[in-house]
Amino acid sequence: MKEFAPDIARELNIKPQQVEAVLSLLDEGSTIPFIARYRKDKTGNLDEVQIQQVQEQAKALVELMERRVFIEKTIDEQGNMTDEIRAKLQAALTIAELEDIYLPFKPKRKTKAQTARENGLEPLATMILEQQNIDVVAKASEFINEKVAKADDALQGARDIIAEIVNEDVQVRAKLRKLFEQEATLQSKVVPGKETEGIKYKDYFDFSEPISRVPSHRILAVLRGFLEGFLRIGIGPEEDTAIAGIEEQFVKGSSPCNEQLKKAIRDSYRRLLQPALESEFRTGLKQKGDEDAINVFAENLRQLLLSSPLGSKRILAIDPGYRTGCKVVCLDEKGSLQKTGLIFVHEANRQHDAEQTIRNMVEAYQVQAFAIGDGTAGRETEQFIKKLNLGLPVFMVNEDGASVYSASEIAREEFPDHDVTVRGSVSIGRRLMDPLAELVKIDPKSIGVGQYQHDVNQSRLKERLDQTVESCVNQVGVNLNTASKHLLSYVSGIGNTLADNIVKYRNENGGFSSRKDLLKVPRLGAKAFEQCAGFLRIPGGKNPLDASAVHPETYPLVEQIAGDLNTDVSHLIGNESLIKQVTIKKYVNEQFGELTIRDILNELKKPGLDPRSEVQQFEFSNIYKIEDVSAGMIIPGVVTNITRFGAFVDIGVKQDGLVHVSEIAHRFIEDPNEALKLGQHVTVKVTEVDVARKRIALSIKQAEEAPQKKTTPVKNDQARKPKEQEKALPMNDALAMLKKKFGK
Repeated sequence: MKEFAPDIARELNIKPQQVEAVLSLLDEGSTIPFIARYRKDKTGNLDEVQIQQVQEQAKALVELMERRVFIEKTIDEQGNMTDEIRAKLQAALTIAELEDIYLPFKPKRKTKAQTARENGLEPLATMILEQQNIDVVAKASEFINEKVAKADDALQGARDIIAEIVNEDVQVRAKLRKLFEQEATLQSKVVPGKETEGIKYKDYFDFSEPISRVPSHRILAVLRGFLEGFLRIGIGPEEDTAIAGIEEQFVKGSSPCNEQLKKAIRDSYRRLLQPALESEFRTGLKQKGDEDAINVFAENLRQLLLSSPLGSKRILAIDPGYRTGCKVVCLDEKGSLQKTGLIFVHEANRQHDAEQTIRNMVEAYQVQAFAIGDGTAGRETEQFIKKLNLGLPVFMVNEDGASVYSASEIAREEFPDHDVTVRGSVSIGRRLMDPLAELVKIDPKSIGVGQYQHDVNQSRLKERLDQTVESCVNQVGVNLNTASKHLLSYVSGIGNTLADNIVKYRNENGGFSSRKDLLKVPRLGAKAFEQCAGFLRIPGGKNPLDASAVHPETYPLVEQIAGDLNTDVSHLIGNESLIKQVTIKKYVNEQFGELTIRDILNELKKPGLDPRSEVQQFEFSNIYKIEDVSAGMIIPGVVTNITRFGAFVDIGVKQDGLVHVSEIAHRFIEDPNEALKLGQHVTVKVTEVDVARKRIALSIKQAEEAPQKKTTPVKNDQARKPKEQEKALPMNDALAMLKKKFGK
């Protein structure tokens, strides 16, 4: 694929040598995380996003090349290939251009034009197209035969032939495609009789917006309404403008044939060109909407996976419930299940027993923190625990997807002797300890941080989300001796089979004391070792470098550096004064460049440092349900989900509030990610509450303008994650709410 390097380099504004290096490494079987982390000198320090772009551009160019070869072969076999056609095919830069060239030769069902040609009307069509000085009606009468009853039929057949010629003209299609790009609008109308049934799409009953400016969430909203049968949609520029552009190419001067030619052009546009281009642009808009929504999901997922871990603590985790009680589990520092129980905290006559159970568990298992699921009865359970005054931190934990995990094969394999309630509680506790390690066990679509994830291309969504999970896992690093096989499977170069083999080897041999021991794992060869070793950690192993992100291939270099400083590796690690004495250029050679050496030295300063920030305590207001919320309140909250049109914020009640993008900051913001991050602590002003529809409208910028004395007293809690309000709220219904509350 190196022949594509110049084109990809131009497209991405990087050097061809960088592209060639990436393509070579990918061809060798290297993963994107490995290339980005350990081959910086070869790629010129390209990051994961740039490497991914190179890979995708190369894939697109391969598809273009394969389609070109197929079309050339097909036209050749038809005997229609000419030097001119071949040159056009070679010059085509997009699939659309190739398809335009191929269109006249593409096998198709019988058309009106083919029937007209069979009826002997092609000469008449040629006369009209050439705008000859003839009496058109009289000339058409000469073509009456057993299949053509009258002159009007002959003229209609001739126009059908001309319409197809216009439709298949490469120049016409290119001109119209450009016009669509610049001036086309996306329009939608309600299907007559569907006004009541499709009321949630009311904003799109009479909607129009230029396709060059329509945002992705509105594209997906309109398309959903169309697919559900509530909306009719259209895409195109002003018809007269489009037709005038075609006439400019075909109509020359004044001729008796002009009227027939213009009729044929209008018919060609309405019957052939406009529907074809509308379909093409609808597909393009869908892809644009999909990609944007997938990017939102991937970015939110990345932030969630990299959210702050509490770390190795003894946890008492509670999955709250009213009627069926609260499921309680105790976990040790490694997340192993120690004790299970059931308490009823929402019935006055059973609270004493619940209190005693909690106190006994805390003492017996030396609990260091509480993790409480943030679903039904979550805040009430939190209130009960805090009243016990045990002096331990209490964290509310997002439980989205916990039920999916608890019923999964993964959970059954981990806890074959426990039911789904216990598994769900364990998942809540482990999420507090290490969100990344636990969330990798759950389908990302169940975690609740997406934007219209059920409407987008599912294979593309899965591909991007898997890439995101892999990126996060490798960014953080994995403890080789404690990681689950599900976490290990996302490590660069490992996958499901090797992850399973690693766990089996670990169980049979009592763990790994050295990274080199990985080579003893069945089917884990030199290439897999190269790809994965740097991302795996062995705290307390034989070689202190095994606990760091320093790759084994550079161990000799580190030993050389230590020797030159008259020390050993163990004393060099963490010794910044010694590390500062290293002259980088002294160690640059063909194998290791300056970027690699700088990375090594930075890692030696703080080996194995977790890039995630420390978990922060958070305090919600003293409100527990939507009825406690009123307009004008200024309260703290946590960003739980980010979409293109705004951000959802948890303010401590069951319904997350919505901050429209226009209410985030005093400056113009196109993307909420410019100003907000998932899990960010914010202060918001309640601008509107709709209890009946369970909707809360919030503003961050208005809260900044308000006097501080209005801030409500708060209680202790932890930043919580999304509750999938967007998933529950139809996209167009959400938009209707936004327009009503915030205006355009």
